[in-house]
Amino acid sequence: MPTYRDEAVVLRTHKLGEADRIITLLSRTHGKVRAVARGVRRTSSKFGGRLEPFSHVDVQFAQGRNLDVITQVETLHAYDAPMRVDYGAYTAGEAMVETADRLVAEEGEPALQQYRLLLGALRTLGSGTPDGPRPCTMILDSYLLRALAVAGYAPALTSCARCGLEGPHDGFSPEAGGMVCIACRPPRTALPSDGAWTLLSALLCGDWEVTAKVPDRARSEVSGLVAAFAAWHMERGLRSLPLVARS
Repeated sequence: MPTYRDEAVVLRTHKLGEADRIITLLSRTHGKVRAVARGVRRTSSKFGGRLEPFSHVDVQFAQGRNLDVITQVETLHAYDAPMRVDYGAYTAGEAMVETADRLVAEEGEPALQQYRLLLGALRTLGSGTPDGPRPCTMILDSYLLRALAVAGYAPALTSCARCGLEGPHDGFSPEAGGMVCIACRPPRTALPSDGAWTLLSALLCGDWEVTAKVPDRARSEVSGLVAAFAAWHMERGLRSLPLVARS
């Protein structure tokens, strides 16, 4: 059978038969790939432990009729290791891989930006930002905003999402697409604090230096806004998001 090789992040696994698993991965070159890992549930398997969610791996696939088959795996970064002992990091990571799985719908279609975003977010969960450690929820919120932006759902943060009137405006509406002016406000529009607006902008562009100066109240506001924004634009809520540990 023809083979190909790629770097990938493991998103999720499903049992298949008595000893196999179906592994869903987000790869650098081939986008989302679902492949069979034969015998990985046996204790004698040579690479079963390398195919856990969050793992960054180098994988060789053999092309199959329905599903490709994983024939070789080498661990590049075991991002799953620190998450096993940190509930906050684990739940944030679960929300990240679920988001990537949902946003990259087509299998075999390149999704390099989504791959890089996920890889960077998992790395940051384990090692912190260039400007020091940040809460897991803040890293997750930044990932969600940026992944949605790559998928075409970037929130409007400088002008009204409905009429385009230049801001700043006081309202934030997930269903409208972000910032809204007084004339365009739908019911139940949130009115974020100045600190929350600052943090939203910083998380969207990855300005970690700014995030160090934001008060805890603004961080809590932003987490709620990002969760509502993600749930609205992904059509249904992320199952893992309510489980995220928030301080």
